[in-house]
Amino acid sequence: MSPPSVFSKRLILKVFLKSFNRVPGVAARCAVTAAAGAALLMGSALAQAQAAAASAAQTWPTRPVRLLMPYAPGGGVDTVGRALAQKLSELSGVPVIPENRPGGTGILASEMLMRAPPDGATLMVSALEFAINPALRSKLPYDSLKDFTHISQLASVQFLLVSHPSVPIKTARQIVELAKAQPGRLTYGSSGTGGGPHLAGELFQLLAGIRWTHVPFKGAAPASVAVMSGEVDFSFGSTIGLAGPARAGKVRAIAVSGAKRFAQLPDVPTIAESGVPGYVADGWYGYYGPPQMAAELVRRIHAETARAYGSPDVKTRLERVGNEYVMSTPEQFLAFLREELAKWARVVKAANLKIE
Repeated sequence: MSPPSVFSKRLILKVFLKSFNRVPGVAARCAVTAAAGAALLMGSALAQAQAAAASAAQTWPTRPVRLLMPYAPGGGVDTVGRALAQKLSELSGVPVIPENRPGGTGILASEMLMRAPPDGATLMVSALEFAINPALRSKLPYDSLKDFTHISQLASVQFLLVSHPSVPIKTARQIVELAKAQPGRLTYGSSGTGGGPHLAGELFQLLAGIRWTHVPFKGAAPASVAVMSGEVDFSFGSTIGLAGPARAGKVRAIAVSGAKRFAQLPDVPTIAESGVPGYVADGWYGYYGPPQMAAELVRRIHAETARAYGSPDVKTRLERVGNEYVMSTPEQFLAFLREELAKWARVVKAANLKIE
């Protein structure tokens, strides 16, 4: 809506004078005067508010942006978030400041984002656990669908299933056969209860119809050490984190968790093709804003992010550490998130998992 033009103001004034002259009594004429003044003020105020909102959407970013990352420095979210923040700052000329806010597998930072103003000055990069937490925790302080603006899935990353070299198994099919013959005897480690690697193992158990024993560790590094030392038979972890030990012969690479083979380990099959049909368990990184962000602002943020995240140097940097570029639209990301929420809810329910 445009501000009232000179012509519009003259027309309102003309109608006002005509009505004013027809109304008998001082009190009634005062009422007409007040109504006309209110009409002019209301139109002007509405136009100014709309103009301000449009201006904000068109000029983002104009002040420093906080990019929340719900995990400690050094992990996958931190790597993706810092690469994005650096390039966005470089291209926009406005600082995008990465801010690590670990706690509750992403819950602390998510709650901070939910309470932030919807002005584009606070954003968040999070991981797969954003879709797992609603099923795993009965008292989550937010709704993953209703309480955020879903901007994009930035990237996906696979998990690698490895074994200790002494374990006489080389394929996913052989794991299934041995686990069915000896239910519960085989062990697999992960970086912790409720994380992506843990749930990747639970999905394997569900689809293969087996029972094996999960052994959680406090982080990816101790989980890797445990499988290399033979403390556990198998482990799910990041492809990049376990690719080096696999090449060095410290662990045996059994299969990758995605729908297709991992480019840096082309000889390692997927779990689906090597014994568990239909299996896909990708990790991924999502990009979020506070709730009720204006549609035009979301489009502008998405466009700026796609320009930064899609630049050759950033794509190359992230591909080296196992990330596959996605950069979906907000609509695609929301549909994907709904699918992930439903998928991991089924897995959590089948495994009877809960964290209070």
